[in-house]
Formats: sequence, C-alpha cells, structure tokens
Amino acid sequence: MDSKGNIGFSEGEFNEFPRGLPENCVEYLLFVIDSKLESRNLFSELENIRKAATQLCDSIAKEYIWQRDSFQLRIERDQDLVYLHGTTDYGDSVEDEWLIVYLLRELTKSFPNLWVRIFDDDGEFLLVEAANVLPKWLSPEIDSNRSWIHGGNLHLLPLAASSGVKRPLSLTEAVRYIKSDPNSLVHSAFIEAEAFYRLEKYPGQITDSIHRSLVKIPRKLAYILHEKPSTIAPAIEAFYLRDPVAMKPLASPSAKIHFPPEDLVTVSVKFTKILFAQLKSQRFSPPPIWSAIFEAAEKDISNADDDQKNLASLEMGMKVTSGFEMLTTNADTKDNRLAREFAMLLEDVEEDGAQVLPTNKDIETWEDVHREDDESWLDINFDDFEDELQGNRGPRSRPKGEFGDPSAQADLKKIVSRFEAFLNDESAGVEGAELEDMDEDDDISDDEEDSDDEDKEVSFDEEQFSKMMREMMGLPAVEPTNPEKISRTSTSVATHGTTIEEDEDDAIRQLAAQMEAELKEHGALKLDPRTGKPKAIEAKYGGDSKGKGKATLEQKVDNEEESSEDEDEVDVDYNLAKNLLESFKSQAGMAGPAGNILGMMGLQLPRDEDEEEED
Repeated sequence: MDSKGNIGFSEGEFNEFPRGLPENCVEYLLFVIDSKLESRNLFSELENIRKAATQLCDSIAKEYIWQRDSFQLRIERDQDLVYLHGTTDYGDSVEDEWLIVYLLRELTKSFPNLWVRIFDDDGEFLLVEAANVLPKWLSPEIDSNRSWIHGGNLHLLPLAASSGVKRPLSLTEAVRYIKSDPNSLVHSAFIEAEAFYRLEKYPGQITDSIHRSLVKIPRKLAYILHEKPSTIAPAIEAFYLRDPVAMKPLASPSAKIHFPPEDLVTVSVKFTKILFAQLKSQRFSPPPIWSAIFEAAEKDISNADDDQKNLASLEMGMKVTSGFEMLTTNADTKDNRLAREFAMLLEDVEEDGAQVLPTNKDIETWEDVHREDDESWLDINFDDFEDELQGNRGPRSRPKGEFGDPSAQADLKKIVSRFEAFLNDESAGVEGAELEDMDEDDDISDDEEDSDDEDKEVSFDEEQFSKMMREMMGLPAVEPTNPEKISRTSTSVATHGTTIEEDEDDAIRQLAAQMEAELKEHGALKLDPRTGKPKAIEAKYGGDSKGKGKATLEQKVDNEEESSEDEDEVDVDYNLAKNLLESFKSQAGMAGPAGNILGMMGLQLPRDEDEEEED
C-alpha cells in the first residue's frame, strides 16, 4: 500500500499471477532464434514466415471449416522479444487445435531457425498427451515454456534451464536459454511419438472431417453458402445456443425476416462432422412461418424412401435457415470474423436484388450439388461401445474389427498394434531408463534427486507397464515365475517412489499368488463339498465333518513323519501340510500369509490350547 492508500503489486509479485487463456482457446508463439541474424533483419524474416504460414494454411486447409476462429498470425513485441503471435478459439472442435499443431510443425520443417511454442487453457497440452512417458522431474507445476517445436520435432528445456531448481520458466528465460545452448535441449522419440500421435492422421483428417448433406433452403441462402461455405459455422453456433433475443423474429408471424421460407431449392451443404452433429441432434419445432410448409409436406408423405428423404432435407433446411436468421440479429457486431463476413455478404445480396441470385441451371453446375454422405457415423451401439471399453472381443451386432467411424477404427487399431509390437519385442525399452536404489532411511538430498532426474530422460518400469496394459486391453496377465522376476518387479515399484513397506507387500502378494498356484496344482484348494476341507489333505489324514481341530491333525502329521524317515521319496502333501501348520503356529494368533491361505482353503484352525496351559 502506498502513501495514498492504494494497493499495488511489484513486478515480481504481479508475475506470480500469469495471464490465463479463455476457455477453448489455443495460443501459439513463433520465434526466430539465430545468432547470425541481425536484429534489423528480424522483422523481414518474421514477415516471410507469416506469409509462408498463410500459404501453407491455404494449400492444406483451404476447404476446411473452422468452428470459430481460423489460424492467424501477427507480429508482436513484448519487452525485448519480437515474435509472431496467434490465438484461435476452437469452440467445441478440438480438431481445429490439432490442425494448428500440424500446420506449425510443418512450418518448422521449412525454417531451420524457427522455434514454436503452443499451449491452450489447460496449459502444455502436448505434454499432457505424453504424460505417461515424461521424465519424473517434469511436473505440471514447472512445465511452463519448456516444450518447443523445432525442425518438426518436440524439444524439452531441461532442469538446467532453471539453474537446477524445480520451478516454471518465464518466456524470456526460455528464449534466452535456447539462444545460449540449443543443443542441450531434450529430444526423446518416445515422448514425441506420444505427443504427436494425433497428427498421424493429417492431412487426410481434413477431408475426413467434412460431411455433406442435402438441405432445402431459400435460394438467397443457397447463394450465400455457395459464395462463403464457412459461414455455416457461426450460423449453427447461433442455432445451437438460441439466444432469446435472436429468436424473436422467428417467433412472431408478422416479423420481417431475411430468409422467408420461399423459393426453396435443394442443395448439398458442407459441414464439419461436429457442426452436422450439433445441428442434427437438436430438437427444434418449426417456427410459425414454417408451419404451413411442414403441414403440406406431411400430408403428401408416404412410406417411400424419397418422401422420407424429402422431409428430412426440409427439416435440416429449416434448422439451417433458422440459424442464419438468428445470426443476422447481431452478426455485424460479433467478434467472429466469419459472422462479420456473412453480414457484409447479406447486405450486398439484398442491395443487388434478385438479379444476383442463381437460377436452377446455375445451381446444377455447382460442384457436388447433389452429394449426400452416409450418416451412419452418427449411430452408436452402446452394447458395442461397452464391449470396447471392457476390452471384449466378438461384438454382438457388428462385423469383427469394426467400431465407430473409420477414424476411430484406425486409432483403435493403431493403439492395439503398437501395444502388441511393444510386448512382442524382447529388446523394446526406453533409452536412459534405469532403476534407482533406495536406502533404509530414504535419506536422499534434493541436489542428488535433481541430478538423477536430469540425467534420466525417461524413467518407468517396462514390466509394470506391460502388466497394466495387458489388464487394460483384456489380455491374459503374465505373472513372474522365478525369484529373479519377483525381485525385479519389487525394485521397479520402488523406482516409482513407493515406500519399502509397499515393496514388501507387493512381494508378499506375488509370493502368495505363487503359493496359491502350487496349492491348486496339488489339489489343496479343491474342497470337498461334504466337509469343506481340501480333498488332498482330507484323503491323506482323514478327519470327520466337524473338524476335530489342530491337535488331531498335527498328531497325524507327526506320526507320518516318523514312519517316512527312512523312505527316499518325499511326500509333497505331507510337507505342504507340515509347513502350513508351522507357519500358522509362528503367527502367534496374528494375521499372516498362512492364515490367509488356510482361509481360502476353507480351514479355520483353533488356538493352541496346550501351549496356553503351559504358559
């Protein structure tokens, strides 16, 4: 607080509250980092990159329909930094965000001195994609400004960029470190593959995301959509949100509207699949001005497929037209560039009149004017969906290997093939992964931890990963069969930061699983339905249905031991029973592995009354 009573923050205190992005927005920063480049030539180089980015977007995504904002760049200065900056609101279409990542990655392949930062309102979303394979020292609390795209690859700024201290980096610090030591950045092919996995379907995904459908709309609107197909995005958003003020003209039969249901034509309209699903899924009663048209169409309808399709195209056309009508109420004042372009185009059409509108012959010359894509990708069989989640094979109502749209099938097949290849490759592993030892006191200094973490590019246990993935994919688990594997599994658990007690518990659980397998092999867990006892022990040592207790069974075991001392063969059932009883006795009435195993066998042994009397 100053002398005037005003509350203020110092620059350092203010930096502790970084500016946050709005929801569903992605931001990208493009830097030219070249020690040989003179500062006076920096602006021209940035302008060359901006033009190249625009050309790349036009060539790759010319036909793409952006949900809200498109890919855009402008030169910006921030303190001593000069760079290209862009922000895109992708709304409900996450594909817009990944298309931008693809464009930027391709752009870095053409400019060797270009470094790109990209993040959204969730933070470093590329690192989120690769969260399972990141180095242990890299946490969400310190990952700011540490991921960069350069030369088509993903690079990470090491802990040394923050002088070995686990804290977030400022943008200025990150740029300064890249300038001083670009070769020290971490590049892991394994991390990069996970972070860029969604990019494998590009650029084909741009075409696959488009859906065309036949709709019946006014001729004026058909002309606008033909001239500017991308205006469908703000119109569907207006329809999807349905602002009460924007709906007033549609609710009043006497209101003046821009697109009355007159002079209707059937044309093929281009959507993205997300936009089409938003439009198709909405229940919307026809406005009063459309009621008469729907009543006439329903009277003439029959069971013929053509009549059903005609009614469906009329309903979709009514929704599209209503969306554009809602958009006209405040399109010229919206922040959305496409909405403003629509407002200007509508004004030109209404000023020029009917002479600019296309005739039926003109419409027939339009590309794909009668195209209608299959809508089966909208259908979801929830039984099949549940099968996929459970990892079950042999679906109930579909051919084997088919689920969802082709894109979803490709993603699922890719995941399965990667996983199977990893499990079948005996030499598969991660370079730099190693086990760390923990002493009894767990006394490791922060400096040692930091140096160890920095040296490890990736650290995780393959055997644990294999086990978890097999369980998740519904594959049979492969349990360790020798003490060496048990020891290695226990050590790998410690690598992930668990306590020594958890290591021992894990080893005990695996040992119990092996013992249970051996018990089943020798018939010890096959219970007699009459007595509830293991058949192997019951057959050898007798016993009545009431179970006389521990003393009777122990006496029989001792007698058997005396009679078999001179025999060369060792009776496995005898040794098993004897060891179980001794282990149970050593528990001294407390819980333990022997008691648990005997409980699984259906045996509840009594206390040792003889020893209590002697005490």
